[in-house]
Amino acid sequence: MKLLAFDTSTQWLSVACGEGNVWATRAEMAGQRHSERLLPLIDAVLAEAGCTLADLDAIAFGAGPGSFTGVRIACGVAQGLGLGADRPLIAVSTLEALAHAAWRIHGATRVFACLDARMREVYVAGCERAGDRWETRLAPAVLAPAAVVLPDAAPWFGAGDGFLAYPDLASALRLPASDATLVPDARDIAALALPRLAAGEAVDAAHALPLYVRHRVALTTAERHAGQRL
Repeated sequence: MKLLAFDTSTQWLSVACGEGNVWATRAEMAGQRHSERLLPLIDAVLAEAGCTLADLDAIAFGAGPGSFTGVRIACGVAQGLGLGADRPLIAVSTLEALAHAAWRIHGATRVFACLDARMREVYVAGCERAGDRWETRLAPAVLAPAAVVLPDAAPWFGAGDGFLAYPDLASALRLPASDATLVPDARDIAALALPRLAAGEAVDAAHALPLYVRHRVALTTAERHAGQRL
């Protein structure tokens, strides 16, 4: 099954297109330029993979949580491409994608995913590998670092830039190991989407939804003056 996958939920932008073990990929630090850079990278991976949107079986995207603007861009572009090419969509949690990256790179099967949510908060989720899928042990949430707790007392592997933004968090949680450099990656979005596509879990483009977790999308004047960011 051929799939196009992308993620714009953090400052990183990644895109992948392919099937099986053969994937064309692009990734770059986009900062605030996701809307400018996403479509050119999609064109690049489609060309490298030798296919068009009409050749795809589905389109997968990082649905969040993450940057509010980035998540909206990913969902909006996925819906536009899906509607235009009459292809279904698969929304994939960025925190689950982090867990999959930790498993792919480090072999971790119990992953505590943590992304910097700005505003002195983090997005967190606990995921445990079960067969070829991940089971949720802690549902995605946005919390102050001091309020973060693990799903249980067993060892967890920390993944994501939340541990970079708050360097003391991994030790406070007594994690035996962590990798703060991991980001949601299109390769992992695709890997999670493929079994869901095979299971018939793709949805019409009009029905795909982002996962915000935090529903507050604006800062007060005082917060802006203090340099806080969403």
